[in-house]
Amino acid sequence: MKDVYKITFIRGATTASGNSVEEIEDAVVELIDELISRNNLIKSNILSITFTSTQDLNKCFPASIARKCNGLDSVAFLDCQQMYVSNDVDFCIRVMAQVLLPPNNPIKHPYLRGAAKLRTDRC
Repeated sequence: MKDVYKITFIRGATTASGNSVEEIEDAVVELIDELISRNNLIKSNILSITFTSTQDLNKCFPASIARKCNGLDSVAFLDCQQMYVSNDVDFCIRVMAQVLLPPNNPIKHPYLRGAAKLRTDRC
């Protein structure tokens, strides 16, 4: 019997502890791991992920890190700079993932580290 899936969008965010490749990598890997595990995602059902980051993160592209981790090399990735807002969370990386999920699967949006205050209802 064929499984039925629907296109779903999952949002999430995290913060890096600083602006180094290693700090950004730690944050991105943790965020992608949580996105996958919290939503019981099948990797082949991840269609695309768009990353945005605040202007204080400029040492590497989050998508280049995500592409290498978890066997996601066939996912379409895009990096964008988050619009500048003076009181935004520092070192913040946001994601919007387009995925295929079963119709009644509850969506769990991961908001981690310092980004948890962006959506306290989703942590």
